[in-house]
Amino acid sequence: MKTRALSSIERKLSATVGPQALVPATAEHLSDETEGRGLRGRADAVVLPANTAEVARVLAWCYEHDVPITPRGGGTGFAGGAVPLDGGVVLGLERLAKVRQFDPLLWRISVEAGLRTAELRRVARESGLFFPPDPGAAEQSQIGGNISTNAGGPHAFKYGCTGAWVTGLEAVVPPGEVVTVGGPVRKDVAGYDLKSLLIGSEGTLGIVTAAWLRLLPAPEASLPVAAFQSDIRSGCEVIERVLGSGLQVAALEFLDGATLESAGPAFPGGVPGEAGFMVIAEADGSVEEAARLGEELVDVLGEGALGLYAPSERSAVEALWRWRDGVSIAVTARRGGKVSEDIVVPLDRLAEAIEETVEIGRRHDLPACSWGHAGDGNLHSTFLVAPGEKAELARAEQAAEELFALAVRLGGSISGEHGVGWVKRGQLTRQWPASAVRLHGEIKRLFDPKGLLNPGKKLATSGEESRIATLRARPRAEAD
Repeated sequence: MKTRALSSIERKLSATVGPQALVPATAEHLSDETEGRGLRGRADAVVLPANTAEVARVLAWCYEHDVPITPRGGGTGFAGGAVPLDGGVVLGLERLAKVRQFDPLLWRISVEAGLRTAELRRVARESGLFFPPDPGAAEQSQIGGNISTNAGGPHAFKYGCTGAWVTGLEAVVPPGEVVTVGGPVRKDVAGYDLKSLLIGSEGTLGIVTAAWLRLLPAPEASLPVAAFQSDIRSGCEVIERVLGSGLQVAALEFLDGATLESAGPAFPGGVPGEAGFMVIAEADGSVEEAARLGEELVDVLGEGALGLYAPSERSAVEALWRWRDGVSIAVTARRGGKVSEDIVVPLDRLAEAIEETVEIGRRHDLPACSWGHAGDGNLHSTFLVAPGEKAELARAEQAAEELFALAVRLGGSISGEHGVGWVKRGQLTRQWPASAVRLHGEIKRLFDPKGLLNPGKKLATSGEESRIATLRARPRAEAD
């Protein structure tokens, strides 16, 4: 788009929501965790509305003038879902960060979409309550983005993903209407489940602006146990043994040997030299419940283990989880870049998926590793690349294609928590029958008939890209 049109869009948006809502288009609003894969967008304008009414006015203006709009939260995604691909307007939600209502005695809270995950958890914790979803980058990620991707995290094994804690949503949908579904209620079957359609829709159906969330009393104690095994097979047998023993753990994580090589040196408890696999499980509940379950975990995980680490002091427990949060960074540091995809497989196929990840990397001459949420069968399968090496990056993208095929072949899914975004567009045809894929497309067209909401993202078929390209090519004289 020409400079004149760029200035016109900014000028007209300024008249719509005020000049204070517009900011320069910098890297902060043009990329996410996929930037290392060469994915960086461009925007004709970046607007930060202050409230839901302003979000509605921006969407209405964009829809009237056929201008694409990319909703954006904290920019922590791994699928390119918040990257503006071909200009248009980036709509950031960071100014919508209020706690609208907090009823601690009723275990519920209403928050705006731009509230950061860590702040939400802090507010709840100060009243003795607990918001269980714990996706990575909590200091940066926003609750609206978590809802839009249905984000998970280590404790999703026991408590579920973000969507399980949403009882009501406020959203702006084309052509600029505010809709509210659900609310401060725990049951609602009055109509089609529009709330669940918006959850995980990655900003392609509507822009989430606020949510009602349910909370729980915070566990009195949390006691993790880390166990080291010699190899993948023995490690996965331990994981299945935890479930088979009937232990209701809060988290059940794994790291393979290559991941341990990268992250292990910083592990607070030390790593046995022969270790080729790590399992982390956590017991939580009352002090008595956590202690009893923790002892049982030590017995189950300790059988045949090369070593155990079971901290009980709060500072040591927090240090372990800080280390776990940093695993992705440690893996990236090994070569400077990575292509990391999350797939899901049935738990009894987890060992195959971990082994095949390494084998796929070997076929493409790339170091590979995986870690993730073992209890959910959710792997973060990763291929390491050197920054700027286009040939390696191309091979890594080919390896990712094989990885998606592997997930489906093993009876799983192409994504467990990162979403589809841009990098997995078209992959749903591997997993769903044609009739389901068709319904997926019809839902998008019903909500967003012009295809302007986060265009190119979460596409069920690669064929839909041609339609998006046609929309991008439309003359935008009205905006000039």
